[in-house]
Amino acid sequence: MSSRITNAFTCDVEDYFQVSALAPHFPRDGWDAVPCRVERNVDRILALLDGHGARGTFFTLGWIAERFPQLIRRIADNGHEVASHGYGHERASAMTPEAFTADIRLAKAVLEDITGQGVSGYRAPSFSIGTNNLWAHDCIAEAGYAYSSSVYPVKHDHYGIPGAPRFPWRLESGLMEVPVTTLRAFGRNWPAGGGGFFRLLPYLVSRWQIARVNAADKRPAIFYFHPWEIDPEQPRVREATAKTRFRHYINLERTESRLDRLLSDFAWGRADEVFRDAA
Repeated sequence: MSSRITNAFTCDVEDYFQVSALAPHFPRDGWDAVPCRVERNVDRILALLDGHGARGTFFTLGWIAERFPQLIRRIADNGHEVASHGYGHERASAMTPEAFTADIRLAKAVLEDITGQGVSGYRAPSFSIGTNNLWAHDCIAEAGYAYSSSVYPVKHDHYGIPGAPRFPWRLESGLMEVPVTTLRAFGRNWPAGGGGFFRLLPYLVSRWQIARVNAADKRPAIFYFHPWEIDPEQPRVREATAKTRFRHYINLERTESRLDRLLSDFAWGRADEVFRDAA
């Protein structure tokens, strides 16, 4: 199947040891001692996108960009959007406004210096803008970003604002918030934009959800995933809880083939272009 609507394909560029759920096992001050796997995984994703003639947005950590500048340039040179995922993958909800602002300004400066291009988009690690830190939107606008994709309008144990709008909205500051896609059914919002649910559930569920949003809501979807999700050979953290291990490792060996199908079944583009006039 194909869609006349172009959806936004987004990748959060971080390595497996930087995931919030694994933070207790990988202290930030020890990251440089952990072998990175992100470059080979992102290169595979770039090849996958190129094979389908698709473009996407790469929300990238400043920490990663400083260590792999050539990778970031390859992303930009291939016509993809380089956007910000903050500098050190700290949850916005765990930071003061001052620390948060410093983090997102630093990440923006690092990415712009490497690519020579402006950075207009930001995504908070773990979708960590919630009802208790909505002040973060003002910080994002003041730091010079045009849009954020930091709110997930679902109920989840680690993030989410279930009552938030399902589609892009504009704040008083002028910043546009682009929430990850959900499907409205049975009186609640259901995750439909990738992440762990894309690995957990059969592929046909994700395909049906995105097609439904395109057809019934007549809106583009925004899909997200991480480079480590196509890497079944990544080191296992046996000390993590059973819940964390299940969420992190389920169906890693199937993700790349599912992404290949997803890129075939729908039209995909950059978030900054897909949602340019959305709100």
